[in-house]
Amino acid sequence: MSKLRFRISMSLDGYVAGPEQSVDNPLGIGGEQLHEWVFPLAAWRAPHGLPGGEVNQSTRVVEESQAGIGATIMGRNMFGGHPGPWDRNNPWNGWWGDDPPFHHPVFVLTHHAREPLELEGGTTFSYVTEGIELALEKARAAAQGNDVALAGGAKVAQQYIRAGLVDEMEISLVPILLGGGERLFEDTGTDLHGLELVRSVAAPGVTHLKFTRR
Repeated sequence: MSKLRFRISMSLDGYVAGPEQSVDNPLGIGGEQLHEWVFPLAAWRAPHGLPGGEVNQSTRVVEESQAGIGATIMGRNMFGGHPGPWDRNNPWNGWWGDDPPFHHPVFVLTHHAREPLELEGGTTFSYVTEGIELALEKARAAAQGNDVALAGGAKVAQQYIRAGLVDEMEISLVPILLGGGERLFEDTGTDLHGLELVRSVAAPGVTHLKFTRR
């Protein structure tokens, strides 16, 4: 069976987004700093259609996270838009423009049904209202034997971690303090639900911690 693989950037005080998140500032105050280590990398820039970029110790981590992924799961907040029912006259189409970097099926967990959104490059957003297990089932079927990426945000990740459904987790620990916002491990209990640390990689501006299921 294909694996569910989760990766996310986190501050030293445990936040994956800063305070006062909004449609205009989805990462909250200071949250953009969590991803400054990845933006210059050629391995990140290429899927976004950008030329050039750096190669450093993070390159292998990013390339590994992208390899063998056939579908992605994300929460409604990560897909974006105003909360509540979708605006039928002007529906939100995500943060990524007409050609998102996924290039495979993406399943969005939401309380509000919506017809699938097909964009360029093979990316189709489908909206799942029946919960995390069905979303994973649909994603695995769409991945056709490849692995499934769990993109977040924190609340969706917490549900999958608590349910023991995450097979691999890579936390990119950034040496900053946000002091508030959204914590990754807010409601996941006192253990890692079968995940154990198997690798650490120190890189400029970040340390990558990889966990796999026992």
